[in-house]
Amino acid sequence: MNLPKFLIGDNTEYNSAIFVIHTEFPRFIINLVDDEIEWLEDFDGADQEELETQVAVLIEETSAFYDSEMESYKED
Repeated sequence: MNLPKFLIGDNTEYNSAIFVIHTEFPRFIINLVDDEIEWLEDFDGADQEELETQVAVLIEETSAFYDSEMESYKED
């Protein structure tokens, strides 16, 4: 099964949260309200260094995806 790179997650227990799931390596769930990230991968030392350099880019990509999705809902 091919998954999109990003998915929007919703949960009524966390009604103020905006969850986006990143399905490619490194997989994670981010709450865009506070930029808290839950990693779905186990990292070793080498991965950790690369991850630290990518985090800012991944957050920007995630935010851009969410903004684009919200714009498409407004247009409908």
